[in-house]
Amino acid sequence: MVESGDPAEVAEQRETIRLAFVAALQHLPPRQRAVLLLREVLRWKATEVAELLDTSVASVNSALQRARSAIAASDVTDTAPLQPMDEEQQALLSRYVDAFERYDLDSLTSLLHEDATWSMPPYELWLQTHLDIRRFCLGTGMGCRGSRLVPTVANGAPAFGHYKPADDGGYDPWSLQVLEVSAGRISGISFFLDTARFFPLFGLPARLEP
Repeated sequence: MVESGDPAEVAEQRETIRLAFVAALQHLPPRQRAVLLLREVLRWKATEVAELLDTSVASVNSALQRARSAIAASDVTDTAPLQPMDEEQQALLSRYVDAFERYDLDSLTSLLHEDATWSMPPYELWLQTHLDIRRFCLGTGMGCRGSRLVPTVANGAPAFGHYKPADDGGYDPWSLQVLEVSAGRISGISFFLDTARFFPLFGLPARLEP
């Protein structure tokens, strides 16, 4: 785990994760995003990534190289200061939490730009537009009904620990949601599913009890 070991190494690994998040959320298409996170954040082998994504090792290496080039070209840095949220942004996030936890899709999609995207690295799930998001939430994503969200911050962006309801009345970790906000609405949400790795980094509890 990142939180153990030499302090300098821990700090370096956390900055690597920070940069990878920034780059993956803002600059990379789905396949390159998935490869970057698996190879350089989770430290998977190219063969493991190829098996997961049902592709070749050569394709994985090529995607990683393109991702690195895109990051270099975009001049991504980890030095941008964290900007405090204003009242409008805080209200937007409060409405988002309320709509998501009630699973009110009319209210939820009203907070999204019409071309808002949802993604789920490392899987190649890519949703765009209110219609696609509604279809997913009322189909494959129905297991998220009744979830709870715990706020945090990832790379200066608003984020939430997402917990699904469990059979015993508690809530099990499901994903780290990282939101992109622009022009008063949510323009994108990425759901990172490796909760065992990421939740401790963001101070999120391993489980919510009843």
